[in-house]
Amino acid sequence: MIQEKQDFEPFKAATVHEVLPINGSLGANAEETLSSTSPEKETIIVIGKHRYYNLFTAQLVTCPRSSTGELKSPFTVLNTLDLVWSTQQPEELKFYAAISKLQGFYEASGTDTAVLKALIRNPFQYPFYLHDSNITEKISPRSISPVQVSQAATDGSIHVSQKGLLYTTSMELSIDGAYCPLSRISVQYDQFVVLDTDWYLCANPHLLQAIAYFKRHGNSVTLPRAAFLQFRKEVLAEMEDHVHVAHTYLKAATPAQLATGGFGHAPEKRLYLSESGSYVKLTPVMKYGETEIPVLSRRQIYAQDKAGKLIGVARDGEAEDAFTALLLRQHPDFEEQLETPLLYFYLHKNRFLDEDWFLCAFEVWQSQQITVLGFNDLQGNRLNQHKAVISIQVLSGVNWFNAQVHVRFGRQEASLQQLYRSVKDKSRYVQLGDGTKGILPEEWLQKLERYFRAGEVADETTLRIPKVSYAALSELFEAHMLAEEVREELNRYQVQLSDLAAIKPVSVPAGLHAELRPYQLQGLSWLSFLDSLNFGGCLADDMGLGKSIQIIAFILHLKAKSAQNAHLLLVPTSLIPNWVAEMQKFAPSLSLLILQGSGRPKSTAHFAGYDVVITTYGTLVADIAYLKEYQFSYVFLDESQNIKNPLSQRYKAARLLKARNRVAISGTPLENSTFDLYAQLSFACPGLLGTKQFFRNTYAIPIDKFKNKRSARALQDKISPFILRRTKKEVATELPEKTEVVLHCEMGSEQRTVYEAYEREFRDYIAARGEDEIQKNAMHVLRGITRLRQLCNAPQLIGEDKVASSKIAILLEQIRHISRHHKVLVFSQFVSMLDLIRKELEKEGLGYALLTGSTRDRGEVVNRFQEDEATRVFLISLKAGGTGLNLTAADYVFLVDPWWNPAVENQAIDRSYRIGQKNNVIAVRLICPDTVEEKILQLQQNKAQLASDLVGTGDDFFRSLSKAALLALATNN
Repeated sequence: MIQEKQDFEPFKAATVHEVLPINGSLGANAEETLSSTSPEKETIIVIGKHRYYNLFTAQLVTCPRSSTGELKSPFTVLNTLDLVWSTQQPEELKFYAAISKLQGFYEASGTDTAVLKALIRNPFQYPFYLHDSNITEKISPRSISPVQVSQAATDGSIHVSQKGLLYTTSMELSIDGAYCPLSRISVQYDQFVVLDTDWYLCANPHLLQAIAYFKRHGNSVTLPRAAFLQFRKEVLAEMEDHVHVAHTYLKAATPAQLATGGFGHAPEKRLYLSESGSYVKLTPVMKYGETEIPVLSRRQIYAQDKAGKLIGVARDGEAEDAFTALLLRQHPDFEEQLETPLLYFYLHKNRFLDEDWFLCAFEVWQSQQITVLGFNDLQGNRLNQHKAVISIQVLSGVNWFNAQVHVRFGRQEASLQQLYRSVKDKSRYVQLGDGTKGILPEEWLQKLERYFRAGEVADETTLRIPKVSYAALSELFEAHMLAEEVREELNRYQVQLSDLAAIKPVSVPAGLHAELRPYQLQGLSWLSFLDSLNFGGCLADDMGLGKSIQIIAFILHLKAKSAQNAHLLLVPTSLIPNWVAEMQKFAPSLSLLILQGSGRPKSTAHFAGYDVVITTYGTLVADIAYLKEYQFSYVFLDESQNIKNPLSQRYKAARLLKARNRVAISGTPLENSTFDLYAQLSFACPGLLGTKQFFRNTYAIPIDKFKNKRSARALQDKISPFILRRTKKEVATELPEKTEVVLHCEMGSEQRTVYEAYEREFRDYIAARGEDEIQKNAMHVLRGITRLRQLCNAPQLIGEDKVASSKIAILLEQIRHISRHHKVLVFSQFVSMLDLIRKELEKEGLGYALLTGSTRDRGEVVNRFQEDEATRVFLISLKAGGTGLNLTAADYVFLVDPWWNPAVENQAIDRSYRIGQKNNVIAVRLICPDTVEEKILQLQQNKAQLASDLVGTGDDFFRSLSKAALLALATNN
């Protein structure tokens, strides 16, 4: 029997236990199906009672007609599952599915109303026939009769009247608005109201139960007061939520009675949320006084007057209809659910808690003054029902922009620490103080991620963004978020920092014993301008343009402005004599404290008596425990590429130093890769480049690995206000010409044979390994490449003592001719190669000087080469002598072996080609053709372009080479 589900359970297809044919075969083959639907036969729908159970059935049947138009045997039941494949129309498919379901045997839970509706829609307009199994079990012309099956607007009303001490209850029924006496009505299968031959589907089981009840009682129940009160409690109370009950004897409450009974105010809208299995029920309720009525209920409101007599309180139908309409607009499923007799709407819990739905729904409910109850009682739910309300105001501080960030979820406010944890976890859910979780819009999760990259959390609502990141503020925040003073400050920065020529020149300090060139005065003015803004920077002028004199002038400029704490100057060990000599020469008024050697002071007690404290990077690391306690005025890093590794002890120690401001100094801030810039500028301009991972992912990898020009331009735009770089070509036009040439040194047959054997061994090693294994064995790969480079220099470097070096022979031939009239610099990465050249020079009787990492008195060696005419050749290791030397006595430079990074070689050349050079400089690179050296030259060209694109321009460069690139190094084309 078709039954209405009393307990809530979302509608689902009933389970088929078995298929029991009524008549004919349900497994007809395609040929039988086709013949059964031929034009000579009539297709009808036969409804009736199941053969064994009191269940509603429906079958699709074909039969012929007699000559008089009457239906006749045989009646053939069609298998509608076969017919499903003949159509693609949704309504037709549903119709066939409904017939298929209704001709089988199902669980006692009954048939979906949706199935009956699909049957009744009857898209083919087949006629309905009722089968009377009492006449014959099989379908026959005698056992069927035509009926009309439809869905009509069926409604009922129960009337309660009072006469004396008796109460009479009766019921009226209407179908499509027309009155129908209950005596003519029957209820079939708990789904249909039957009037004569018309079957009307009724989706309200409570109405059907009421009809059945009053039919059993002759449509009139008369009871005395006591019995009626019991009847009203036990019978009518069950009906009146779904069937209108009119107490005709009750009078409507007067305004005075309404006010006295607590009904004087407008009703309150409430929405109760509760769970049923995996579903959330939404019950809309109107609260009249202290009485709550479900909006979808038809219950009447009763109250008592002062005398205790019942009176009727009218419900606000217009407000309730508006409440219902609002809910219907919020989800498409609710419209269909309204047709059911339920007092609530429902959604699967996952759909209800979909933040894209419930947050918008709660926002609407809140705007319509609807009180929502039960949300936090939903099992496992800790979500906050309020949308995030975000307000931001950016104010200006001394060295920071202070962004006041308020993110509220209703009455709960999320702290920046809570927001940071969510952003770090890439989660839209924010843990709030009351235990709930607020949901951030996806766009704000991304915005907050950018905020946290740009600044640091100062307190629960304040994000500090360094002023060096001024250019990012307009991108990070909308204009209305910026205070007026911030907008003005940003405009000023953008105008002044975008045009170096617009910076007002400062006067040359009186204590400077030197004449500044125009570009050096411009550099001093630039440093002074950054100082006025409390910005640090990087002085990255080309080698030989006098960066040190600009820094010395700036220190004098600061001293003249106001009293200063001591400045700290960090330099490579080998350059301390250079700096001391230049400061004593150009700024003798500056008092210097040298922190070096075992006898150095181990406290800051004496710093106050000095203008400049000079120390080395090694001493910094050793003494950082007390150096970090002093507040320096400025910290200057010479050759700042020494801290380019942010994981190094040097970088970590430098970042611990306290200073009013910081300046990095380097002619080659970018040596190996774009990432070299990160540590140096993070020191000079804290916060400018964000975190290491952000910089690596946003700039370093796209630029170095993928040659992304857009990323390179974006990085250049970000750092250009804080890096000052001029090249000799731009500013030192009085310098003589510099010529760079490549001198090919063809190997002899024996040297070539040895080289090719080692090359083949290296190539086979690489070819036999994957990318990951190559990276794991990086040191082995480096040794292989180094061995090939040494073979190009001289086979003696790897123990092949009997094989001559063509490169040494050609170099000696060049030196013989040149050294009579010119002094010569010879650079090599390998000290052992310099030693071989030294021996040959001694054989030739040529005077030379030698500078390596083990040389103790560098100053004496440099002076001897510069001033002693008999010392014609200076042999220098690339690492020991590539920086900090002024060797303008030489005008020929030989680079014996090419290095990965052209910037390192340029530094070496610029030991000679710098301010003070009067002669044309010739730089000669010695290259063995068809070897790894030619491939290194090609790699140099790529790196030179990168450095030029960013700021101007290593040992670990080979690590970035792929397997294919390594094989190319060991392959002659």
